[in-house]
Amino acid sequence: MPQFQKRFGLIAVEKGFITADQLVEAFKVQVLEEIEKGKHRLIGAILFEHGYITLPQIDEVLKSMQTLSAF
Repeated sequence: MPQFQKRFGLIAVEKGFITADQLVEAFKVQVLEEIEKGKHRLIGAILFEHGYITLPQIDEVLKSMQTLSAF
């Protein structure tokens, strides 16, 4: 059975750092930038730029991702 790794945005929502609507908005920005500029930015960077998430919250999500991937 393949291992499922939770994505940054899902963990941030589960922790209550951002709302699902904020995540969707960040995804829209991410996709448009990829189409228009040919560049891919991490969702955490977009959320931070929009003031939806703080650096300490980003760190906590990343730590959770590392913990989950250890299983």
